[in-house]
Amino acid sequence: MLQQKSYQAKQSGPHFFETTGPNAPKWYVVDAKDQVVGRIATVIARVVTGKHKPTFTKHADTGDFVVILNADKVVFTRNKWSDKLYRDHSGYVGGLKTKTAKEMLIKHPEEILRRAVWGMTNKSSLARHQMKKLKIYTGTEHPHAAQQPKALPSGAVRRTVVTAARSKAV
Repeated sequence: MLQQKSYQAKQSGPHFFETTGPNAPKWYVVDAKDQVVGRIATVIARVVTGKHKPTFTKHADTGDFVVILNADKVVFTRNKWSDKLYRDHSGYVGGLKTKTAKEMLIKHPEEILRRAVWGMTNKSSLARHQMKKLKIYTGTEHPHAAQQPKALPSGAVRRTVVTAARSKAV
């Protein structure tokens, strides 16, 4: 019987992503202050999975790194702060833990965006690897200055996310 290899073991042989050159992974920074969770999560999921690039291949890692700042200042529409539930199960009988979005914001504010982006990816070993490219911070500072992250390219940003940020600034 053949043994299943892990994702890293599969990548040790010939790989399908460029580590240098024009298609190498880039670093982007996103300010999530006053952004609607679902709207910004769709943009981030596209960049992390690499769907914003013309060289997108669904079986290869073509995504970029994304640094999200101010994750504790995201907003929900309507009554989702009290109605949206996050569920975790321990695997034991009666092990269901339920938190509202408000409780999640208090205890783990970065987990709101992480779960929203995870919900928009394929559930595979490749997607778990791509989620490691997502760096989420609650403040305005991040330790990735050496990578020189840039703002997201205009082709990757949806108009509703940009206009919401500009209308709040004006």
